[in-house]
Amino acid sequence: MKKVMYPGTFDPITNGHIDLVSRACHLFDYVIVAVAASKKKNPLFTVSERVELARNVLKDFDNVEVCGFDGLLKNFVQEKGAYGVVRGLRAVSDFEYEFQLANMNRVLAPSMESLFLTPAEHLSYISSTLVREIASMGGDVSKFVPAEVEKALRAKYQSLGQGS
Repeated sequence: MKKVMYPGTFDPITNGHIDLVSRACHLFDYVIVAVAASKKKNPLFTVSERVELARNVLKDFDNVEVCGFDGLLKNFVQEKGAYGVVRGLRAVSDFEYEFQLANMNRVLAPSMESLFLTPAEHLSYISSTLVREIASMGGDVSKFVPAEVEKALRAKYQSLGQGS
């Protein structure tokens, strides 16, 4: 069975992320959505909140597992027995960072492959950062995230005294 891991912060998971999961599901037998703790990024949602949101919005995919992790990606890939990692490329600007990351991972774990997928064109401009920014100012993010994620963003920002 070919397992692949789709790692990311998913703060929050967006329609673009879901599109990439769907694409990966057609290419691999099993997809592990690995939600990184990413403490250095100071995420809005806790890792357990992000895992729960991802599990809920991906529940209809039979060959997807969602789990959180904190540590070196190569170790988690090996622990889960994955073939490699899937990364999304939205624009040319993503390529340089992803290329550098893929090469570093190849040095750390020579057998771990890095595969790149692009989201559907109409989703290519969506990023979690932009979604958070819009939501923090009370903007409508319903075109960019599932309803459950929109609700969680609204509640989170209201608890912080932001948004509307």
